[in-house]
Amino acid sequence: MSDPPKRRPAKLGDVVASVLQHAGLTDRVAQAAVIPEWPMLVGAQIAGVTEPLLLQQDGTLVVMVKTHAWMQELTLLEPELLRSLNRDPARPPVRKLRWMLHR
Repeated sequence: MSDPPKRRPAKLGDVVASVLQHAGLTDRVAQAAVIPEWPMLVGAQIAGVTEPLLLQQDGTLVVMVKTHAWMQELTLLEPELLRSLNRDPARPPVRKLRWMLHR
């Protein structure tokens, strides 16, 4: 009895991409990339007083804010921030920002 032919190991990145695509999560992972990119997308000043926590399934990004005054300011800036977060047309858009006061 002969052994079956040996296959080369698949690259880990290829395996993960295949699993994500098969599970229908590719768009969600792409959309969630705004979290590590937050400082670059919103600027140092806003990044210094905020921390993105999670991206909800409906496209809402939950962000912690250090002070109530900043929360008010960021609420007014939300349309501009969403434009910045959604610059990449290949990525599913963040639909809303939800501000939470850091306690």
